[in-house]
Amino acid sequence: MINPIAIQFGPFAIRWYALFIVSGMLLAVYLAMKEAPRRKIIPDDILDFILIAFPLAIIGARLYYVIFDFNYYASQPWTEIFAIWHGGLAIYGGLLTGAIVLFVFSYYRAINPLDFLDIAAPGVMIAQAIGRWGNFINQEAYGKAVKSLDYLPDFIKNQMYIDGSYRVPTFLYESMWNLLGFIIIMSVRHRPCFLKQGEIAFFYLIWYGCGRFVIEGMRTDSLMFLGMRVSQWLSAVLILLGIVLVAWRRNQKNIPYYQE
Repeated sequence: MINPIAIQFGPFAIRWYALFIVSGMLLAVYLAMKEAPRRKIIPDDILDFILIAFPLAIIGARLYYVIFDFNYYASQPWTEIFAIWHGGLAIYGGLLTGAIVLFVFSYYRAINPLDFLDIAAPGVMIAQAIGRWGNFINQEAYGKAVKSLDYLPDFIKNQMYIDGSYRVPTFLYESMWNLLGFIIIMSVRHRPCFLKQGEIAFFYLIWYGCGRFVIEGMRTDSLMFLGMRVSQWLSAVLILLGIVLVAWRRNQKNIPYYQE
């Protein structure tokens, strides 16, 4: 088992989970700042946005988790709500919070939010691909017990031996799905006359929603609502929303394709 603590200074510890989350965020910011001038956005606006959005997204991710697992937290000391090092950050809560902050920020900075979403989407996807390895270290976000994982490298197989059984590495499936989506987005986003404004973000909704819907069904730790996994409900909404938005955008004759 891999030690979840990467660096220890006396009572102060830095966990691998935090390093993966921060590394993914920094890469996402770098990619967005590189792309910003193409969309006539000032790179410093990206930094200003992330300084506001990142801490709020962490709060949103925790709040989302606590709300949908309220019975557990209601029976625990109230301080447990703040103990994120014990697990319990829901990516959808962070994404929803980040989206709200983005729209508000764009309004006050006079930025077209669709342009902002288009430059942010690839970074978000690769950040999610990296962040899932924090779940790997923490031995969480896994699936049912299986007889073997011989198709995987030993370091993954050994870490997925949990409670006396090998577990389906759903963290890995989602990480690889996000990585593939990132590669696709980066391959086509500068193709001339191929995408309209907003369609990179809409692709993200459809791609991530499809992957998460399927992979969430394999997990054993899902939050539930009305007999179905919460993340599957939301994934279905995102898929439908993405399809509707692409169809709407394609029918707008006055919206030109990106020309790069």
